[in-house]
Amino acid sequence: MPTLKELEPELWSELEFGACELGDRRRTRRLVGYARQMAEKPDASTPRQTEGWSDCKAVYQLFKCAHVTFEAITAVHYERTLKLPPGKYLAISDTTELDYGYKSAREGLGPLTAQHRRGFFLHSALLVDPQTCQVMGLGGQELWARSEGKKNRVQRVACRKRPTESDVWGRVMDCLQPRDEGVQLVHVCDRGADNFDVFAHLHKKGDSWVIRAAQLTRKVRTADNTLVKLGEVMQSAPLLGAYQVYVSANRNQTARWAQVEVRATSVTLVRPREGTTAFVLDHDIREVPTNVVLVQEIDPPNNSKPLQWVLYTQESVTSYAVCRKVIEYYELRPTVEEYHQCLKTGLQIEERQYENADRLRPVIGMICVQAVRLLQLRNVARQAPETPARKLVPPEWLEVLGQVLKNPRPLKTVRDFMRGVASLGGFLGRKSDGEPGWKTIWRGLETLLVALRGYRAARRKYG
Repeated sequence: MPTLKELEPELWSELEFGACELGDRRRTRRLVGYARQMAEKPDASTPRQTEGWSDCKAVYQLFKCAHVTFEAITAVHYERTLKLPPGKYLAISDTTELDYGYKSAREGLGPLTAQHRRGFFLHSALLVDPQTCQVMGLGGQELWARSEGKKNRVQRVACRKRPTESDVWGRVMDCLQPRDEGVQLVHVCDRGADNFDVFAHLHKKGDSWVIRAAQLTRKVRTADNTLVKLGEVMQSAPLLGAYQVYVSANRNQTARWAQVEVRATSVTLVRPREGTTAFVLDHDIREVPTNVVLVQEIDPPNNSKPLQWVLYTQESVTSYAVCRKVIEYYELRPTVEEYHQCLKTGLQIEERQYENADRLRPVIGMICVQAVRLLQLRNVARQAPETPARKLVPPEWLEVLGQVLKNPRPLKTVRDFMRGVASLGGFLGRKSDGEPGWKTIWRGLETLLVALRGYRAARRKYG
């Protein structure tokens, strides 16, 4: 778990960007300096983050350079993240859209799902410790713009499917190569990853997975060598247990506690007849064995959609206890959605006004790494709340925060410190408020960092 000292902007920016290869050491120093400024004002625009026109102009010139790319800026962070201590980690993957407006005139952007909007697609693999729920960092990403117009149809050769955007799942998974042989990855994905190519990549790589099924009509091979629809197989699978799960309210239903049953079995995924990817054909992967866990609501209330998850997994499903562990892994999947929220709401990634895609891409790379820092700031307080503050927090931070707070209380633990920081960002600290989230923490931290700069300046001046 990173300490608050390691997350302090000056040290953090050096660790994350100090080894970036940008063709000139001066560019790297400029990048590190701007990363520190961005960390101090994470939601601000580039002119507000920098200090004066000359500083701002230097940043603009930096992002004009051909060597300063999304890949060059993020590579060091991926390398640091993959240096994991031995153990089991979740690789939670998903794709999000970065929307830069209606018919944006900026060069290099492409159409999004809504054809009249333009921007990028960003696919990220976030590594999480399942024991502590700590965000370790990003293991890999891909950023791309969709090409304009429809692609010309081509004749398939030997049932080989033309490359598509969905191939990004397998490519990013292949990039996740931990440096320690004692590290085991469990890839956790939503229904977007439910295609044979993804299972083939993971089967070949030797990693485990927990992937939600999107196609219950897909035919799978059972133990008696018959082909049956997945939905039918799961309804007849052995019942292992039941438990209650809280279902949040939405437009169509009220919040409730749902009673769900857990079933599990083993099946074999069979290679489809058509639309097979080049990877599957080149490695001659014809089938992939997998376990399947069904979580299904019993007797749902009227006018409510019953809760149902069908999860493919390579984890053991021999008992109710191990199936619950698989379900808990999938329940951590929203962590990547919190990461996307950090990008868009916290760091205002879609509000950047750079004039073309080539200059926008490296800025996006910096913001992607910054979003990890925001999630880790929250984790520091939640994972070890009773740790003495002096072990993780720089002494001058404790001193300055005590002076800034209107009604200072003893800052004995990390929890006391983080709640104090969050109070500067609007956290009220009432009994019903729970623990502060990342938004109030980074807002309060921004205020604290400004106070720290004044404190250090005063010490230099007056000794």
